[in-house]
Amino acid sequence: MKLRHGFKTEANDIAREVRAELGLAPIDPLDPWRLAHHLDIPVKPLSSMQGHAPSAAYRFSRVDTTAFSAVTVFRGRERHIIHNDFHSLGRQASNLAHELAHALLHHPPTPALNEVGSRNWDQTVEDEANWLGGALLVSEEAALMIARIQWSIPQAALHYGVSEDMIRFRLNVTGAQKRASYYRSSKYHMGNVI
Repeated sequence: MKLRHGFKTEANDIAREVRAELGLAPIDPLDPWRLAHHLDIPVKPLSSMQGHAPSAAYRFSRVDTTAFSAVTVFRGRERHIIHNDFHSLGRQASNLAHELAHALLHHPPTPALNEVGSRNWDQTVEDEANWLGGALLVSEEAALMIARIQWSIPQAALHYGVSEDMIRFRLNVTGAQKRASYYRSSKYHMGNVI
């Protein structure tokens, strides 16, 4: 994942600002459905689309549940998110946070398919949304806290309402384990010096 210079810092700042707007501390869990409501972005579960798109709802809910996570649909300038509510709650949180990250980053709408019928895909835009989505759900401060108090991956996932994979990802990309280990060892050495 190659991100433009300064983007990770920008994403952390956005995650902090969003938490502050919602009255949350930097280490508090963030409910992406609450954030969607705050941003005035309607969220619809895939299961509610059975009357409008029965074959798609059936396929993504029963046949191939991994093929569809979430999508932002535009009506003029207004965003709507449709997400796969047949995924686990932790995965749904990640799917929704990813789509909300596109909104927070003001990524412009693009047609779903190109002129030959293939899916339009901008890797840079998707990488940015992945990064910010993760930072929204498990902030840098939260990752450091998890590492410092040595929560298990399942404990942290349950507390933050995310998948265990998301916790691992955020611990890795923030360097939280190494930073916490350094913090513990420096406190230990300082304690011996004093």
